Amino acid sequence: MVNLDKGKGSDGLFRRRPLILVTNDDGITSPGIRELTRALVKLGDVVVIAPAGEQSAVAHSITLDDPIRAKSWSFGEDLDHVRALAIDGTPCDCIKLALHQLLHRLPDLVVSGINRGSNTAINVIYSGTISAATESSIYGIDSIAVSLDAKEPDADYRPAAKYAGMIAQKVLRSHLPRGVLLSVNVPMIPEDEIKGIVVTRQARSRWQEGFLERIDPANRAYYWYRGTLNILDEGADTDIHVLENGYVSITPLQHDRTAYGCLEVLSTWSWKESPI
Repeated sequence: MVNLDKGKGSDGLFRRRPLILVTNDDGITSPGIRELTRALVKLGDVVVIAPAGEQSAVAHSITLDDPIRAKSWSFGEDLDHVRALAIDGTPCDCIKLALHQLLHRLPDLVVSGINRGSNTAINVIYSGTISAATESSIYGIDSIAVSLDAKEPDADYRPAAKYAGMIAQKVLRSHLPRGVLLSVNVPMIPEDEIKGIVVTRQARSRWQEGFLERIDPANRAYYWYRGTLNILDEGADTDIHVLENGYVSITPLQHDRTAYGCLEVLSTWSWKESPI
């Protein structure tokens, strides 16, 4: 079990270099996690514990019926000194294994990313990148998820890494409310064209979905998922709007999904009727 000492005194100041845990859902070989690690080693002692392969859109899933294995990994070059492990599990597996088995103490900060593709609107529910940061925030750890609004595999992650480092430094100094994590989305434009940082809310949206049916050589049906994101929100204060207009979006999220506005309404309903 990890030592819960976070390395800070009663005044909240660090008595040693902060311990920063890095993970993602694109896998440990992704260029995004390399650039993120390169930015964060300037702020503290970094440990990378990430899936061995692609784990996008696995949301908050965890492995229950199979063993989870960890293998040492080296980024080489200027990051050869960084301890890194590739895990044959999900992003949430990485966090759980790190906190309960692999780390010598609780990290002061968890940063998940840099994801290839934005995680805005309803996508925060499906994202493994967001879920990894959500998992660590449940333990009261300051947590950030970082995504780049890029689709091409050879995207330049350096501007996003720079902003991730800036935001991480601020969080290490000021800290987040307990149970709150930050979802950071960076536009895929040159760094000198990024207009700044805006705090946003999650846009309302849903997927228009369907499946393409095909028949295999054995005459059995199989299906390919197809979907288009429908934006149901024209607000100028949303993550999508801000991102599309050249700003870095920071959206505070929480794992408490209670609909507090409905508590009073539901309490007025009569619950004494017999079940059907």
